Amino acid sequence: MIQNEPNNIKEPRITLVGAGPGDAELITLKGIKALQTADVVLYDALVNDEILDFAPANAVKVYVGKRSGDHSFSQDNINRLMVDYALNYGHVVRLKGGDPFVFGRGHEELDFAAEYKIPTQVVPGISSSIGVPGLQGIPVTHRGLSESFWVITGTTTDGKISADLYDAAKTNATIVVLMGIHKLAKIADIFKNEGKGQLPAAVIQSGTTVNEKVVVGVADTIVALAAEQGITSPALIILGEVVSLHPTFKLVKEVYDVVAKG
Repeated sequence: MIQNEPNNIKEPRITLVGAGPGDAELITLKGIKALQTADVVLYDALVNDEILDFAPANAVKVYVGKRSGDHSFSQDNINRLMVDYALNYGHVVRLKGGDPFVFGRGHEELDFAAEYKIPTQVVPGISSSIGVPGLQGIPVTHRGLSESFWVITGTTTDGKISADLYDAAKTNATIVVLMGIHKLAKIADIFKNEGKGQLPAAVIQSGTTVNEKVVVGVADTIVALAAEQGITSPALIILGEVVSLHPTFKLVKEVYDVVAKG
């Protein structure tokens, strides 16, 4: 909803700002400075509302959230709103969860703004793919355990499992899957079919927020564990030996070994 009318229209410009993975304190200082000069803020569903307090009180704040099961704003609608507000109000901050360029469709928004010759700037954000595991003591790389990491979408635009997951399961890399919680069973099966049933695995829901839930297990058990805890979106999945560094994994492994031995 528009909260005020344009007044003393400024030169149009757009700043894409990554809000980080959820905790309001994880936005960058440069992101805060951009918000402090915003005339309009277009923000997503996964953006912590506390971050909006950094914007001027009289700034227009428009929710354009898209998340699992809620697609009331198409990307095309968001692009047009962003440009319309810039042309009529001035500085638009497009506030996106995580980082604008990690499954955030940020470059599509830059391209659309360029069609109208509107100046743009990008302020990177902490991606949930790295920040959320890190805050749980799970590094995405670790000497002797993982020399690389893959960040993969769990669901492609046509609703299918990403083909990259099949290739990733053949490697020793850390695999972080975003937007894949509803396909967790299929994802776990991909790794089990590669003989990796005992590969450490974790699922983290609403990472860095007060609603955070964490389950740690192995590929063979992670689906049942997530179901027991009622894990749902937004959540990310981590598969790889680095999950064994989580403080609770030793106990998980001991229990699994006892069960496996019968």
